[in-house]
Amino acid sequence: MSSALALTLKEKADELVAHGGYHRLLLLVGPARSGKTTALREFAESVGWPRLNLNLQLSERLLEVPSRFRQIRILDLLRDVAGEATGDGLVLDNIELLFQRSLQQDPLQALLALSRSRVVVAAWCGDHSDVALTYAAPGHAEYRHYPEPGCTILPVGVNATRVSKRTSKGSRA
Repeated sequence: MSSALALTLKEKADELVAHGGYHRLLLLVGPARSGKTTALREFAESVGWPRLNLNLQLSERLLEVPSRFRQIRILDLLRDVAGEATGDGLVLDNIELLFQRSLQQDPLQALLALSRSRVVVAAWCGDHSDVALTYAAPGHAEYRHYPEPGCTILPVGVNATRVSKRTSKGSRA
């Protein structure tokens, strides 16, 4: 691995593997063009975990589903995509499709559900502070605000100096 961020991802993923827990989700949180994809690629290659472009995988499958049934089928399709990837962990990039309003889903809950059976490392285009995890900006159609995300967060870019672990009850570990 060449980048420090990919090494930090490996350390955090190793902690999740070693300590287990109900949810084993690690979010790499930062703005667009902050190096998330490069770090995820280096990390996935170093540990041998599959890296999926979730937008591509899901959109191809959604084409076969009539639009009125997509919000009902999206979680099944997500589980199918994740289930086809073998290994102890899974790396997800380009997850924006999960935030599409017409699908009426809670993207964080979908990722947390995937992380019950194995470690999931995903890129999250947004921000994290001591107060909350956010996706997009307030006023944006896909804006989400999570005061208690219930996962491990590794900030990239502006807030990259802190790493937090939040439990489902919101306490810091």
